[in-house]
Amino acid sequence: MSKLILAINFIIIAGLFASAQPASKIKLQSGDLLFREKSSENISEAIDKVTQTSGETHFSHVGLVEVTDTGIVALHAYPEGGTCIVSLSEFLHPKGDSVKVVAYRLKSEWQKAVPSAIQKAHSMLGKPYNFSYIMSDTAHYCSEFVYLTFVADSVFKLEPMTFKDPETGSFPKAWVEYYQKMGIEIPEGQPGCNPNGLAASEKLERLGRIR
Repeated sequence: MSKLILAINFIIIAGLFASAQPASKIKLQSGDLLFREKSSENISEAIDKVTQTSGETHFSHVGLVEVTDTGIVALHAYPEGGTCIVSLSEFLHPKGDSVKVVAYRLKSEWQKAVPSAIQKAHSMLGKPYNFSYIMSDTAHYCSEFVYLTFVADSVFKLEPMTFKDPETGSFPKAWVEYYQKMGIEIPEGQPGCNPNGLAASEKLERLGRIR
């Protein structure tokens, strides 16, 4: 009887443990894109506010996955460090922030673009961050960096940028103050891209949340 009770207890505990684990674990591969949700920072909020393509995504940052012999890394353009490589852990847990991260993958017919994209991304490392969000050859912001890595295969496309609140039709205070400090006009209508726009591409499939 005692053996039967022990066996039942083991099954119950094992079942509870299994139910606490993720139903499926996403196995990342080179070329996957990691989209980070908006943070509490004013500019992060402002980016999401004016770049919404649907009510389902609220992304303000994106990075490119590379699987190496020593582990998984993310290549991205970030205000601190410019275009750089960071560990997957560092990308998923930015200092002082706790945000959701969702993985996307190019559909099978576009996977052929990945090797050259990774190579292109490496060639752009070490450049400063593009704080103006105006397309540049010498500095890059996050979605611009990803766009350029795949530009040879025309995976993504540029769209006229808007910095206006879709509800009011006016520029949010955060953007007005941001560009006033830079001493330039808001680049309304200039070609560009953003994380929400990239995530909405028909060439991507959503893998799911990884954090």
